[in-house]
This record gives sequence, structure tokens and C-alpha cells, in this order.
Amino acid sequence: MKHKLVPVAAALLTALASHNVAAESATDIITDGWTVNGYGSMNLRFDENFATFDGDMGKEDYRYANTATSESTNQVEFVIKKHTEFANGVYSDFVIRSEYGNGNTYAYSSEGSQKKNTDAQFEVKEAYVALGNLPYLPSDSEIWAGQRFLNRAAGILTGEFWKQSSGVGAGFEMNLDSGHKTGVAIVSVDPDAGKVEPNEVRQTATSLDLYYYGVEALGGSFDFDLKLMRASRTNPEVGSDDADRGIGGSITYNRDYYGFDGWSQTAIGYGTGLASNRGVNYGSWSAGGAFSEDSKSLFITSYGVANIGTNWQLGTEVTYWAPENVDWNIQGDASRARKDEVERLIFAARPTYKVNDNLRLEFTGSYAIEDTGDVATGWGRSDAKNTFYSLEAASVFTVNADYFGRPQIKPYVTWFGAENEDAAPNGETSQFVFGIHSEIWF
Repeated sequence: MKHKLVPVAAALLTALASHNVAAESATDIITDGWTVNGYGSMNLRFDENFATFDGDMGKEDYRYANTATSESTNQVEFVIKKHTEFANGVYSDFVIRSEYGNGNTYAYSSEGSQKKNTDAQFEVKEAYVALGNLPYLPSDSEIWAGQRFLNRAAGILTGEFWKQSSGVGAGFEMNLDSGHKTGVAIVSVDPDAGKVEPNEVRQTATSLDLYYYGVEALGGSFDFDLKLMRASRTNPEVGSDDADRGIGGSITYNRDYYGFDGWSQTAIGYGTGLASNRGVNYGSWSAGGAFSEDSKSLFITSYGVANIGTNWQLGTEVTYWAPENVDWNIQGDASRARKDEVERLIFAARPTYKVNDNLRLEFTGSYAIEDTGDVATGWGRSDAKNTFYSLEAASVFTVNADYFGRPQIKPYVTWFGAENEDAAPNGETSQFVFGIHSEIWF
């Protein structure tokens, strides 16, 4: 009887061994799943006549910083990610970011379709594949390809992105043992993409991005960005001096709140030609025809949040931007286009008081100075120098009363002021906007 069981036992051992070999195959999936993250910003704004409010009050030009400059009535983003890990340590990510309602200021009912004039409202903003820890590449490295926002950074009060590469491309990134991160990427954009009648000749622009992050020094860390840009050809509708090359870079310093409890980020960027939008702010706007070979700009920003005692926190931002030799009216009336240096400087602060874990009081103030030089005449202004200021008060109902606690519902009232009527938004030197803003990150 014993001898009869030997072949059976051998067969079982062989089967188990073969199963273990299969289970340890390098391409076996160890973990596999989906995650959903996103963002929601719903801002119902009224003017003094109880009409919904249109426009961002010059937010993109650093004239104001407050809740009322967030113009989207309903902006929703979903980031869907499929993450898979394999037995040999390799992983893959498939990332999709969809967006609805960005820039739409109307309050919709349930009737009919929701769109802004004839423009699409639901769009795919990112779609890319990333592969990490490939055995023939350095350890802790990743390659990616597709459409994405690469290395974005924005001011905490203006909300304006000053650094990004937004387009379609591919790249390589590696985390070093020193704690630093380095990478290289190529990102391309077509400035005519999405237009009803694009030019017959493609105006494709491409940026070669080189970056090195996390260099520890001076009590904090430094990030370095360099972008080399090239357009496929000049735009024949604009002129022969339209830029087809550009170089831009930035240095970012990350630390506590200037020696106090909290955090801050300070950056300086400079760019020429195609890189004249703050040096490192790259996208379809880079090759849209506004920048010439002699265009250039200097950009400086510093922002952060301080923790003051148990209940108070303070968010601040100071930003200076000086673009030069830009065709400011090239997208409108080209005959009125002017080339000159424009200087913009904004100071903004937001102190918040934590009443309890679920309620905080928030106050925001901003003061901006703008010098448009000879461009002022092209914009119909009587004076090149103008100032803009705003004050805002809000009660914030939230699940977490920290400065960045979300989700939250925030009723607010905002006062906008301007020095000169011909430079003021909507031609009014003093106006109130009030509303209810709800926001969530997940």
C-alpha cells in the first residue's frame, strides 16, 4: 500500500512545485486596483443687483486675490488612477483627469444641456501611462507618456499657476538615494488645438524640461527647473519676428514660514522668447503669437502659511511679474498692439481664526500695483499706473477648521476697489460681490 502512494505523492509535489513557480513569475500581478480623487469648486456669486456675476476681475493679471475671483459656478475634476504592482517590483499607473465647468459663470437649471455657448464643458485634461522600477533602468525610476500637467505650482491666494508644462509628451524621472528627485521630459502643444478653424500649417511647440528637486541648503530645500522651447515655425498671421525659440528657468526655495512655524515657497523665474510667460509656465499660450524674439520676463513670488498660536493662521503671498516686449493685443485688435514693459506687483494676506473644530472666520485683503507703460494707450487707459485693492470677510463651515481643511462651505462678501475708472473691472472703481463658495479635495 505504501508503494502505491509514492507515485501519487510525487505527482502532488510536482503540481505544487509548478504552482509555486507560476506564482513567482516576474509578471504576476501582486496588487491591482483603482483609486478616485478629485476637486470640486462651486461658487455662486451675485453683484449688487442680485445677478450672477461674470468674470474674474483680472485675476490672471494679478490685480486681485480673493474668493470672488474664482469664476466657475460649478467646476468638478475627477482623477481616476489604475495602479498595478508586479512580482518583480515593476508597477504601472494609468491616470485620467477629467474636468467639467472650468470658467463657466452661469447658474444652470436641470433643463437642457450644460455648456458655455458652443464650447465643450466636459474635457479630459490628463491621460498618461507611467511605468516604474523597470529592471533595466535605475532603481526607483519611472517613465511616462501621454498628456499631463507636469510639475505644477501656484500661488495660494492668487491661485495662478506660475509653473507647469501642460501638453502631450513623455519623460523620465528618478528618486535618488540622497532624497533628491531629477527628471527630463519633452512636452508638445498645438496652440490651434480646439479652435474651430485652425491654421493649415501646424504651429507645434515643444519644450525640453530638465529638473532637479530637493537640494538641501540654507535651512530648506531648493528646486531647479530649466526649459528649452522650440516652435515648428513662426506664425505667418502675426509677423516675421514671432518667436520660434525660448529658454526659461526657475529656482524655488522651500522652508518654514521665514523662520517661524509653518511653511513657505519662494521662487524666481526668468524666460525669453517662447518662455516669456514667467519662464516656466508652458502650454498652448507659449506659441500663440504673443511673444517675439525679443520678449522676456522676470517673475518673483513668495507665499506660505504661518501657524500663530492655537487659533490663528496667516496665509500670505507677494508676487512680482515684469513681462517685456509682448504683443498684448495680438489676440484682439492687432492694430492697437503695443510692445513695452508691463510691471505687476501684488500683496495679499488671509488671516483665519479657528472658532472651534468646525468653524473658522476668514479675512482676505489684497493690494496690487500695475504699470502698463505705453501699452496703456492701446488699452484705452488715461494713466499707465493703476492700483487695485480688495477686502473680503467670510465664515467658513467645515469638517476641519485648519487653513486647508476641506470640504467647506463659505458665505462671503467682497469689496473691489480701483484707482482709475478706465482701468477698473466693468468700469467701476468700487463694487461689492457676495456669494457662497463650497470646495472639496478628495
